Amino acid sequence: MKKVAKHPAFVLAADIGGTHITTAVVDMSCYTVLQPTIVRQTLDSSGSAKSILQAWETAFRESLSRFGTNGLPIGIAMPGPFDYERGVSLIQDQDKYDALYGICVKDQLAEALDMRSDEIRMINDAAAFLQGEVFAGGHDRNDKVLGITLGTGLGSAVWKRGTGSRDAALWDVPYQGSIMEESLATRWFVRQAEHRIGIDVKGLKELLELPNHNAVSGILDEYSKHLLHFLGFFSEQESCRTFIIGGNIAKAWTRIRENFDQQFDQFHIHISQLGEHAALVGAATVF
Repeated sequence: MKKVAKHPAFVLAADIGGTHITTAVVDMSCYTVLQPTIVRQTLDSSGSAKSILQAWETAFRESLSRFGTNGLPIGIAMPGPFDYERGVSLIQDQDKYDALYGICVKDQLAEALDMRSDEIRMINDAAAFLQGEVFAGGHDRNDKVLGITLGTGLGSAVWKRGTGSRDAALWDVPYQGSIMEESLATRWFVRQAEHRIGIDVKGLKELLELPNHNAVSGILDEYSKHLLHFLGFFSEQESCRTFIIGGNIAKAWTRIRENFDQQFDQFHIHISQLGEHAALVGAATVF
């Protein structure tokens, strides 16, 4: 690949999850994802290191091809634990990417894509989400912003003016005899639906599609209380009351807060505007 500028006008970004990779080119002048370059591929994260890296390489090359170039710097949003500076995976025993443990992913990708390893930078996925929302949404006027992603897991990040975004890693904070994530992630709704109603659902979306049911309201109210506790905990720890909340569960924000307006109003809460594009934009801003 060709040598790229230090402060590039365009960056190839990737958002890597447990079952997929999404890549796209980001216009850095306006923090916008170029729609025609978006490539989303499912992958088997329990496969071999070779198969995982090949799937990533294929997605990168397809986005570059759609943009009409073979050389752009690459920013990658990646779940942890991960040595983001060195590009080495530390993920282990999480039913995903075990085969990459100890491998310098940055060097492997650079070799496969014929580019320098310093043209690839990596950032925690929760931190990327927050950074993307802050820059694209004009929230950088704040001194500090806290970010939460509610979905298959619990992501948390802190953005501070002048230093950027970092992973807060609060998913495993002790809570009610377990950890915080167990009361805020999608699987909590799955367990509650089975326990209280006796049905199988894949998540909150299916739960809300059920006919009016007192148990559904009860489940939502309890979830809201868990979330309020977490917001209070996070807010006190970071001395900040401004939040950006994203993830699939946040799509039901109106229902989540409807019986707790006063309690949620003690915080300054913004719901994600970029959706799945937030992590892509955030990954690109590492340049």
